[in-house]
Amino acid sequence: MRNLKNLKIATAALAVFGLVGAVPAYAAVDGETAYILNTFSFLVNGALVMWMGAGFAMLESGLVRSKNTATICLKNISLYAISGLTFYLVGYNLMYLDVTGYIGTLSPFWGPVDTDALAGTFSDGGYSASSDWFFQMVFVATAASIVSGALAERIKLWPFLGFVVLLTAIIYPIQGSWVWGGGWLSEMGFSDYAGSTLVHSVGGWSALTGAIILGARKGKFNAEGRVNPIPGANLPLATLGTFILWLGWFGFNGGSVLALGSAASAIEMSNVYANTNMAAAGGVITAMILTQIMYKKVDLTMALNGAIAGLVSITAEPADPTVGMAILIGCVGGAIVVFAVPLLDKLKIDDVVGAIPAHLCAGIWGTLAVAISDPEATFLTQLTGVVAIGVFVVVLSTIFWLILKYTVGIRASEEDELMGLDKAELGLEAYPEFGQGSQSF
Repeated sequence: MRNLKNLKIATAALAVFGLVGAVPAYAAVDGETAYILNTFSFLVNGALVMWMGAGFAMLESGLVRSKNTATICLKNISLYAISGLTFYLVGYNLMYLDVTGYIGTLSPFWGPVDTDALAGTFSDGGYSASSDWFFQMVFVATAASIVSGALAERIKLWPFLGFVVLLTAIIYPIQGSWVWGGGWLSEMGFSDYAGSTLVHSVGGWSALTGAIILGARKGKFNAEGRVNPIPGANLPLATLGTFILWLGWFGFNGGSVLALGSAASAIEMSNVYANTNMAAAGGVITAMILTQIMYKKVDLTMALNGAIAGLVSITAEPADPTVGMAILIGCVGGAIVVFAVPLLDKLKIDDVVGAIPAHLCAGIWGTLAVAISDPEATFLTQLTGVVAIGVFVVVLSTIFWLILKYTVGIRASEEDELMGLDKAELGLEAYPEFGQGSQSF
């Protein structure tokens, strides 16, 4: 803003001395320019969301033991590839094509349609079809990444990827059509700006059902029910992953403005960026303060998940709140993580990276909090959407997990788990120089 103001002053001064023409009044851009800006926004913000895949890979790699690092990296890059293929084959059409209340069109192969633009006709708010598909596709991979971290260190590779296919081809697009596709929840007035429920809670519910059916890692809980902490191998890497996710979230929420062809949309995107940033900050500080009070020490992993919980919390409505309200929403998200992590331990549910508290629990909170800042949203409608999508995802996830469990099996053997999935399933080590058989020369 300062640079723009200075530019205006300098231009006006030059105009006084006749060095440039009179300063023109700002006018709305033409249809083609708006089309280009909207498309550019989808592409750049979509690339930021894609970069979140690196964030999940690094966060999860840092929070698992070194003997499972290569496997978690492979899962993250492969689930991203699978998400693209399934969203092309069936997902996009199920989610957006001719949605009639509860589901879109079961027709294979999405294909771009830019006939009007190629003919020189540009409607208000238009954008390239491929840019829209790309932006929507990268969201699918985010939901799958949540499951990866929660079930790490004891789930087999191929059954996990089989579930990813089912999640991204069936579960995610069908429930997404209910809201973003103009389905029954959208008609009811349910609001989820960028996916606290549609993306993060969906991943969280899938992870929760998987964690319960899969069971805890060996040694996580002893015979008396006490928790044995299993620390991650690389906390600097986990911290880097969190920073990458924080950066990518600007594209996640900012791109969900779905436009950049007017001053109003540019202002809205700027507000979304600011609120997204400050909600994460609130989540970090709250998690730090609470862990200091409760445990007499600050817990880095809680602070990292506090950031993610703050981001998830503001995702359902990052445009309407004031910055102060966004901070408070993020603070509640950070607090939820601190209390939900030990609750899962008491229930003997093993979530390796804290994905369920950060994505599911904070996602529910963020979706309900929409009613605080959006006058058109109601708490009852928001709760209806949370429950409906939760039941749908839990039922289908449970069915899919059980089918996989009783056919191909989903749990690694005790021997493979002890050895580490890197050696057992990939035949390699992420850090061979530090392995048990390493030698110095």
